[in-house]
Amino acid sequence: MLNNSTYKEIWFAGGCFWGVEAYFSNINGVISTDVGYANGDQINTSYYEINKTNHSETVHIIYDKSIVNLSALMEAFFLIIDPTGINKQGNDIGKQYRTGIYYKDEEDLNDITKMIELEQLKYKKKIVTEVLPLKNYSLAEDYHQKYLSKNPSGYCHINLSLADKFNKTHSFKIISKDELKDKLTAMEYKVTQENGTEPPFFNKYWNNKKEGIYVDVVTGEPLFLSSDKFDSLCGWPSFSKPINKNNVTEKTDKSHNMIRTEVRSSLGDNHLGHVFNDGPQEKGGLRYCINSASLRFIPIDNMEKEGYGEWISYIKNNKK
Repeated sequence: MLNNSTYKEIWFAGGCFWGVEAYFSNINGVISTDVGYANGDQINTSYYEINKTNHSETVHIIYDKSIVNLSALMEAFFLIIDPTGINKQGNDIGKQYRTGIYYKDEEDLNDITKMIELEQLKYKKKIVTEVLPLKNYSLAEDYHQKYLSKNPSGYCHINLSLADKFNKTHSFKIISKDELKDKLTAMEYKVTQENGTEPPFFNKYWNNKKEGIYVDVVTGEPLFLSSDKFDSLCGWPSFSKPINKNNVTEKTDKSHNMIRTEVRSSLGDNHLGHVFNDGPQEKGGLRYCINSASLRFIPIDNMEKEGYGEWISYIKNNKK
C-alpha cells in the first residue's frame, strides 16, 4: 500500500476506536484505516487483555500527503478528542482509552510537536496526549474492523458529522484560469495568479482590527488569525506567523532587482505576499506582509457557521 510515493501512515489513539476509525475513514485524503492495539508492554494482545498489557485502542491511518498533510490530520484529530483528559474519552475510562500519536517516520515528529504547541494555546490545562514512536501495533479482531459501517447504530463517543465540517475547510478543487477570472476581482486575480502587488493603504484589510480568521481567497484554506496581526505601518496586513507553517510555502523571489522571500498558499499555490525579518521581536521577529486581495476575512461571529470554529478559542485565548 505504501509503494505509492505520496502515501504515508500515522497512528492515532483517541478513545474507543470504533468512532475514531469511522471518522477518519471519511476525511478526504485518507486512503485506508484499520484498528488495533498500540504501544503496549508486549507485541500481541487482544481486546480482553489490553487493560493488562497497557496497549491503547488505536487507529492506523494511511493517507495521501498530496491531498491532506499530517498537520491537517492532527487538526482533524483534535476536533474529536479532549487532549487534556487522562485515560478517559467520552464515557470510556481506562488506560486503553488514553490519547496518543504514534509515528514511524522521525521527520513527522517536528510537525507533531508544532501542532501540539499550537493546540496547547487553546487550553489552560496541559495537553497530555502522548507522542511516541510506534513500538508495536497488534491488529484488532475482525469484528472491530469497520465496526460502525457494519453496525450503524453502534456505540460512538464522537460526532461523526465533524468529518464533513473538516472536509469543507480543508479541501479544494483545482479551478481553471478562466473560472478564476469569473470568480475573482481583477485585483485578486492579478495578485494571486500573476504575483502582483496591491497599493499600500488602499486595500481591504491593512487597518482591519476586527477579530476573525483570514483564509485563501481562492481555496478557503485557513492562513492567518487576527490575534497574530499587528500594525507595521507598511500599508498591508502584517502577521507575526501563519496559523500553521505547513499552510504556506516560501520561495526565493529575485524580481524587481531585489532578493526577497515570497509566501504562497500551500494547497492553492496562490501568491500571498512576502515575509521579512523586521517583525516584533516579542512575536518571533517575522513580518508576513500579505496582500489583502489574496485573503478573505471571516469575522469571529461567523467562523463556526463557515466551518472554522476550531480556531475561535485560539483567538479568544490570545487577545492582545
